[in-house]
Amino acid sequence: MQEKPNAMKTRVLLLSALFFCLLVQAQKTPFSDEDLIRQTIQTAYVEGLQNDGDTVKINAGFHPDFDLLIPGADGSLKKYSLSAWKERIKADLVSGKLPRKMEEKVSVKFLEVDVTGNAAMAKFEFYVGEKLTFVDYQFLYKYGSDWKIVSKIYYRY
Repeated sequence: MQEKPNAMKTRVLLLSALFFCLLVQAQKTPFSDEDLIRQTIQTAYVEGLQNDGDTVKINAGFHPDFDLLIPGADGSLKKYSLSAWKERIKADLVSGKLPRKMEEKVSVKFLEVDVTGNAAMAKFEFYVGEKLTFVDYQFLYKYGSDWKIVSKIYYRY
């Protein structure tokens, strides 16, 4: 039994389209380390820690030994641990400060992401609503295929 010419053309077109889709998909490059770092900061820090108080997101992107380094007026350096920050988040969730209202949502604008091997630094502007509030410097290490935020310093405007 012989195929009709239109049915054969349809099959050839469908197979060509399928081949083209597979070719395009195969050429897509995986995310770069810089992309993965931006995504880690966006998900764990911005969404998880700042806007929603979502400990699942926080735990996925922060190393458990993370420290926020805070300069004291007397020249001292104070450390604020991730566990202390998560305790504050729990209180903010109970009090209704989190999740943040739309006009108070935190957003960031990345200025630089620098990667050397398994170490990285991200510099970004931190906005509350539309107000520029901080410039953050976050430091990350790569563990396996995952980037983890290990430390942070900042400048407050």
